[in-house]
Amino acid sequence: MGIFTRMRDIVSSNINAMLDKAEDPEKLLRLMIQEMEDTLIEIKAQCASAMAQSKTFMRQADETQERTDQWGRKAEMAVSKDREDLAREALLEKRRYQEQADSISLQHAECDSLIEQYQNDIQQLEAKIQSVRERQKVLLQRHAHAAAKKRAEKNIRHVNNSDVLTKFDAFERRVDHLEAEADLVNYSKGAEQSLDQQLQELEGDEELEKELEALRSRVSGGGQDQQ
Repeated sequence: MGIFTRMRDIVSSNINAMLDKAEDPEKLLRLMIQEMEDTLIEIKAQCASAMAQSKTFMRQADETQERTDQWGRKAEMAVSKDREDLAREALLEKRRYQEQADSISLQHAECDSLIEQYQNDIQQLEAKIQSVRERQKVLLQRHAHAAAKKRAEKNIRHVNNSDVLTKFDAFERRVDHLEAEADLVNYSKGAEQSLDQQLQELEGDEELEKELEALRSRVSGGGQDQQ
């Protein structure tokens, strides 16, 4: 296991733990991006190694093909010298090197196919990293909004399930009671004022009657004098 693979496994473990706890979304996104970047580095390293191996296969294929051609020329020379025994040995060597060349060519083709796959993976992963970076801010905003909404809903449920509303209703009834008591105080005061006013009116009427009686007496006395 390479160093990048071990690092990616550690980061993956941390991400899974943070997802379970839903903690620190900004750090979570950074770890996700870091994991992809580490994977990208690893793939690029593997691609570079495959490209180096491809060059090695190419060099080996050229060398083996040169040996094959050399033994072919030696076989021709042996035939020209009427040495079919040597020509036969030369052809055997030629065949051996040709088999090596074919094997190297096959490995070279497989290596080039692997390089092409690595290059496709690199392009796709780079595109994903760019996409995540562009969406990072939006995702953080959405997470913050969702978290705030969740807290609000939780607080609403807490209020509904607690005795806060009951205490509020009791307080409201207490205020109503105090207002009623205040109204009774004002009513009693108004009644006292009404009684005083009535008594004052009666006193006023009595004075008026006395004055009227005196006026009658004067008028009556004046009439008798004239007779």
